[in-house]
Amino acid sequence: MIVVAGYVRVDPANRAAALAAIRAVVAGTRQEAGNISYTFSADLDDDSRFHVFEVWESEPALEAHFAKPHVAEFARAAARFGIRDMQIRRYYVERVAPLRE
Repeated sequence: MIVVAGYVRVDPANRAAALAAIRAVVAGTRQEAGNISYTFSADLDDDSRFHVFEVWESEPALEAHFAKPHVAEFARAAARFGIRDMQIRRYYVERVAPLRE
């Protein structure tokens, strides 16, 4: 399992355009084989920041995601709404357990 987590910071003046593009990529991605969870969430204190949290079954599923048309469309939209900063990492999960066992 792979967890992808981080944030994207956009120009606050283009927040509405960013939200529209985010909604589209989320809708497409949640239908992909191998996707367990895919979430962008707006930061409560910073209008320019969106948090990213994804869970994928495997490396091939995540790599296939990058080739999807909705991901390419998101990249084109992001060029228009302006990403100021982005830090997203993938984490390879060895074991999953409840928070309290």
